[in-house]
Amino acid sequence: MPDNANNSPTSTHVQCTANAQRIGNVQPTGNSQIATPDAMHPVPSNTLGGEQASVEKQKVFIIGLPRTGTTSVSVALLEQGLKVAHMAFTKQVFMLADAISDVPCFSDYRQLDGLFPQAKFVYLERDMVKWVPSMQMLLGKMLPHLEAKTGRFHPIMKRSFRHTFAIDKVVDPADEVHLIDCYQRHQNEVLAYFHGREDFISLDISHAGSLSRLLQFLGLTTDCPTLGQVTDRALSASQVKSVPNQRLQEGKGQPQSVNTSEHGLDFPKLNAGTHVAAWHEYKHPNKVNSNSAGPQSRKFFDYTL
Repeated sequence: MPDNANNSPTSTHVQCTANAQRIGNVQPTGNSQIATPDAMHPVPSNTLGGEQASVEKQKVFIIGLPRTGTTSVSVALLEQGLKVAHMAFTKQVFMLADAISDVPCFSDYRQLDGLFPQAKFVYLERDMVKWVPSMQMLLGKMLPHLEAKTGRFHPIMKRSFRHTFAIDKVVDPADEVHLIDCYQRHQNEVLAYFHGREDFISLDISHAGSLSRLLQFLGLTTDCPTLGQVTDRALSASQVKSVPNQRLQEGKGQPQSVNTSEHGLDFPKLNAGTHVAAWHEYKHPNKVNSNSAGPQSRKFFDYTL
């Protein structure tokens, strides 16, 4: 679902200063990170006015399909101090965010690669047995709003889903065989496009130590105090995993999910089961609104797929 949440800080977070500065232009103030004016309103680049020039600032694009863990990755990067957008519908979002996931990244990675040559790309895999029913559940909620003329979703979202899932060309877009074909075609195209490149990584976030692998790939440190203990603020009380009682007895506050393993750091598990709104519910000052306006209002890039 598109994120139209208020981007103002609604909770206190201890940020990882070194990691935020490594990816973005952020200055520390006390225990929290406040984006500088230059970071929030960067000097207009040629990319904002035309698609011939590229942006030098490194970006991270999460190009896995929906229901492969895009929200979990986005939240993990927020906890590293990065500015993150889950979906991006304007040029300005790409200017403000350090990392962007989901729409339109999974469909537009070739075009984004041309616009942002310094970017790194993260593909997310998921066991097909788990992905197909999860995607069927999501499409059951989304399809009425993806209809070309009457659907209420943003045109960029409709375009991405039409391009990747051919929802306007098949009788039943949620058909199992069709979804498997869409997943495999997307995966094969991504792996072929990025073959042999060092700015690309493929991850299954359910694998032990997968968060550590991502942080190493991005050149980020793993000493952020929130890592391995990311609070599942977006989950209901019944979904929050319990932790050892001594943490509560020590006055640590609400239960936290311990996402560590002998193999390294693991991702927070969000949007589990039929839950699809975790990003909207998750409060963090570094979230970038997917509809952010810029020098050209809410204009998107001029490229076509």
